[in-house]
Amino acid sequence: MTNDLNRMLIENFLKTSWSCCIKVVVEKLANWGTENAGRPVSLFRFKNNQRVDSTFEGSHFFLRSSVEYSNPQLTVEEVQGVIAARLLEVCGNYFHEKGLREPETDDIAELCERLKQPPQGRIIAFLLNTDDIEPDRYSMNPLKQSLVTSGQSAFPAGNVKTDNLKVDEQFVAKYDGTLISKSEAELLADHLTNANGSYLDFSDSVKYAQLEKLSDIFGMDLILPALRMPLATLQTETKEGMLHHVISETHKDFEAVKQAYECMGRSITKRTTLLTIPHSRLGYGSKRAARGKLRFNENMLESLTVTYKTTKLYPNAMDPEDVAIAEAKDAFTVTGEKLADYNFAETPSSPQFFLYSLGSPENAALWHGVGAFAAPQLLQSYASVRAVCREGRLVKGLQEYGVRTEVPMQLNLSPDSMWVHPVHRNIDASIGCVENLADLARMGMKVEYLSRFK
Repeated sequence: MTNDLNRMLIENFLKTSWSCCIKVVVEKLANWGTENAGRPVSLFRFKNNQRVDSTFEGSHFFLRSSVEYSNPQLTVEEVQGVIAARLLEVCGNYFHEKGLREPETDDIAELCERLKQPPQGRIIAFLLNTDDIEPDRYSMNPLKQSLVTSGQSAFPAGNVKTDNLKVDEQFVAKYDGTLISKSEAELLADHLTNANGSYLDFSDSVKYAQLEKLSDIFGMDLILPALRMPLATLQTETKEGMLHHVISETHKDFEAVKQAYECMGRSITKRTTLLTIPHSRLGYGSKRAARGKLRFNENMLESLTVTYKTTKLYPNAMDPEDVAIAEAKDAFTVTGEKLADYNFAETPSSPQFFLYSLGSPENAALWHGVGAFAAPQLLQSYASVRAVCREGRLVKGLQEYGVRTEVPMQLNLSPDSMWVHPVHRNIDASIGCVENLADLARMGMKVEYLSRFK
């Protein structure tokens, strides 16, 4: 079965994605020289519950995929993203080395063998995992009830502690076979017992344990290295670090804030969108639960007020009435100076994705179903901020941090080829809910190049 799934996916991927993706990536690599090199990139993975760090030279072409900290178990959607990244990495490297030509039988056999090996070559696929997300953002976390009772439902995932967390048996009973399996619930409970207190380490250790088993089943090495942003990066940076610089520059005056708003397609008239969301001293950091207001004194940012209120998050695909709650209540004011001269240690906050993604080493990004399951507006702001930075109209001096402001290649899991649970048809089903993984492989794998986001 292993070799069958491996070959089935490669053959389908070459058929559906050759002209709309693989050729485009290989042609991009043909013009990828030393002038494209960035800074060395530190990534990690988990093996036997232990974190293993590694560093990659900046001359690689980094392909970004992702998994979520909003659920410790792997979903069908996440697994498809990891496999797609691996297929594109291997195919891109192979045809870059061998020359761009229509694949033949021998090529397919070699690609199948390469998939079994750890990532290597010019392209390096990695996972960018956002640690500022709520731990039950999509109402599918089996630790649901204890996140609320421990007071951490409105915390950023990066600050959640596992000490008082446990598997919610009611959740497991209700969603057995649709969002979670009993064997996965047992896996979570086992990993919680051995957790070091960090929810992120716990979640990563679970996902990597699952990826190791899936590697054997699919016949390909799925252990992609990962990077946590933005909180883990901000915590380890000095005040002169890259993300600190981005936050300071975007808050330095009215024109900078206005420019950032325009990147998001927002009007600055009401000034209620915060470019970075300050955390409450009580631990709250949910972007959904936070309300804000920017106040200026002539051209300078004078202050921003922040109010945290208990807020509904997002429903899962199985029960639209079962919506997770981020419980929070607090209000405070932050002076503009604290943001214009930013220091995370003094004013912890969660910047918006379009800003902190400037710090990701990605040269290409793989999105999941833009147009159906992901918002094109996010990609537009992501592309716009790079354009204005490149023109020197927003964050200056990025080149000093080894940041390239060209827009990375935007790739997308085609919405009409997204993997779903074979029976219930939801993309947020845990991978353990799928009895026969061949059913997913038969759905095929199509990745497309989003040329409009250049």
